[in-house]
Amino acid sequence: MNQPLAYVHPQAKIARNVVIEPFVTIHKNVEIGEGTWVGSNVTIMEGARIGKNCRIFPGAVISAIPQDLKFDGEETTVEIGDNTTIREFVTVNRGTKANNKTVVGKNCLLMAYVHIAHDCVIGNNCILANAANLAGHINIDDFAILGGLSAVHQFVNIGSHVMISGGSLVRKDVPPFTKAARNPLSFVGINSIGLRRRGFSSEKINEIQDIYRVIYLKNLNVSQAITYIETELPASSERDEILSFISQSSRGIMKGYAYNEK
Repeated sequence: MNQPLAYVHPQAKIARNVVIEPFVTIHKNVEIGEGTWVGSNVTIMEGARIGKNCRIFPGAVISAIPQDLKFDGEETTVEIGDNTTIREFVTVNRGTKANNKTVVGKNCLLMAYVHIAHDCVIGNNCILANAANLAGHINIDDFAILGGLSAVHQFVNIGSHVMISGGSLVRKDVPPFTKAARNPLSFVGINSIGLRRRGFSSEKINEIQDIYRVIYLKNLNVSQAITYIETELPASSERDEILSFISQSSRGIMKGYAYNEK
């Protein structure tokens, strides 16, 4: 870690085998786990909690204060999970008193120019492609993928195993296992390729397809579709995850494409 051209605050807690390249700035109240590499010109500010074996590429800024006028200097954090890669010029802002932290899970890939605002919670194994931008208070579940140049509205929830097309404007919640594309953002099927890659059986994928046919293709409103699914389709963990996500959606879920054509 002994890099004479970097500034590391004496109160920062840096594991012994962390590699810090020249011109890095690390503020106080920072913790970095074993095996992490911090590239040149990275700035890590107060409140950062970075896990093991992460890679942070040049120009990234981690744990700057929120871009939120309500922020009043409260002590908050950014938590980055193990084995996460943060590419060039990514910005991840601290939380506010609303949630006290911003979280990025384990094994994530944040490509260049991604922005994650205050109080977001990103699950494990997520990919945010180049210049994807998240406003505050967004939740993204495990294995979700956001295409490049996507912009996500504050307080939106994105379910697990979701695939969102590049250039999307995400204003509504995106339920688990789905693909989302077009403008306005719409349901275009389930993420069957991603599910197969992650070990879902053909039977399980067909089950999920049957659920979304009811939601998007039967001309039912959301409450009618939920009632139908609960009474007519077999119980499973995937069914329960979908129903729980929809029932807890405060912004409402994205519509089906046919709905938008009318």
